[in-house]
Amino acid sequence: MTDAAPISFSSLDDSDELARAELYGLLSRLWLAPPDAELLQQFGVAVTQAPEPGGLLEGPWMELVGALRATTPEAAAAEHAALFLAIGKPEIFSYASFYLTGFLNEKPLATLRHDLASLGLTRDEGSMETEDHIAYVLEVMRYLIAGDDVAVCNLEQQRRFFRAHVQPWVGQLCATVQAHPRARVWAAVAMFTQAFLDVEIQGFDMLEVS
Repeated sequence: MTDAAPISFSSLDDSDELARAELYGLLSRLWLAPPDAELLQQFGVAVTQAPEPGGLLEGPWMELVGALRATTPEAAAAEHAALFLAIGKPEIFSYASFYLTGFLNEKPLATLRHDLASLGLTRDEGSMETEDHIAYVLEVMRYLIAGDDVAVCNLEQQRRFFRAHVQPWVGQLCATVQAHPRARVWAAVAMFTQAFLDVEIQGFDMLEVS
């Protein structure tokens, strides 16, 4: 559960839930590693329509599409390394523990691991990232939407996980990335991530009221 699933893009006939899952998968992929030539080609020739034309996602989606069309695998890799990779302290941390406590590998990670175990999920020991990396929690959301185990993959589990492990901190990460002077592609990734999560927050708010 550490590597994002292969990216595909839904047709107009697919369900809203499939579209949600694919957006979580896409964002997990983009936060985990720079886009390769294949993914950039997908955006260059196939991805033109916003997930919600005329909605809150349309502007941020077009910004993301434009940023990915304007870059190259080499330029994206260089930007990703400059922002998120470093010997010592990177420019930007992508972990829940850092934004919630100011330190890495703190109580939020332990709490997340407990909740993942209750969902029957474990970390790939070959992964370079801990479970509180943004790519991991977004991939868990994708699984909770699209997985086959209805005892785990249901709307209530999505709501609980999102409220506990996504909503409290990802907005801070997105704001940090957008403010960084070297962020180009990931400024657009962060903008779309925040817009998408705002839509998710509204949906979960409505679920709790109903």
